[in-house]
Amino acid sequence: MHIAEGFLPPAHAIAWGVASAPFVVHGVRSLTREVKEHPESTLLLGASGAFTFVLSALKIPSVTGSCSHPTGTGLGAILFRPPIMTVLGTITLLFQALLLAHGGLTTLGANVFSMAIIGPWAGYAVYKLLKRYEVPLMVAVFFGAFVADLSTYCVTSVQLALAFPDPSSGFLGALGKFGGIFAVTQIPLAVSEGLLTVLVMRLLVQSSKGELTRLGVLLQSKGTRPGTRTEKSEATEDAGAPGKPAKSEASRTSETGAST
Repeated sequence: MHIAEGFLPPAHAIAWGVASAPFVVHGVRSLTREVKEHPESTLLLGASGAFTFVLSALKIPSVTGSCSHPTGTGLGAILFRPPIMTVLGTITLLFQALLLAHGGLTTLGANVFSMAIIGPWAGYAVYKLLKRYEVPLMVAVFFGAFVADLSTYCVTSVQLALAFPDPSSGFLGALGKFGGIFAVTQIPLAVSEGLLTVLVMRLLVQSSKGELTRLGVLLQSKGTRPGTRTEKSEATEDAGAPGKPAKSEASRTSETGAST
């Protein structure tokens, strides 16, 4: 997905950078607020960023000037919402461009727009839609990660087609060619990323249940276990069941005296 350094025309590189900037600024504000209000979330934030860094560094050659690989952005988007994932994704892309020659500084805006903006938002939208219809959590997580990965490559195909339209068939022809080449490697990778994200989420449910509940990924349990007495039920018993008169204070006193 990472478009290589210097591969896009300067006008396109600048345009994608300008388009990405507002999302990054909003994400920085969201991340700052999250860390300030919930400093205990820094460990999970770091894990989400590391997950994205490692997966997106596993590149497979595909389209000239780009490559195929998992993105890892679905997990962070589900946990912390897309604005924060935009910042984590931008940091990942910046470090990869500087340290791994994966992507580039001139194409950073385009790569951020596809992997750190559109991918997280698309995956999160699918996840929330499935949760609204009460789909099991792990199924929603799978499709959220799957769509976050696949939508990233759809946007990259659009970016490359806009920059390099086909001489005869124009933009649509180039889009079909770029998308078709990406699909060969990316659909299996998206499925694999969805399964891996489900595995990581299962581990987080076991180890960080309280944090996931605070983030809204897990719902708080409603009610109590059968046979558990609560203060409300005890007060109801004291007041008497519906249709049954409550015991008066005098009758309670007489019962106490009789027992003694």
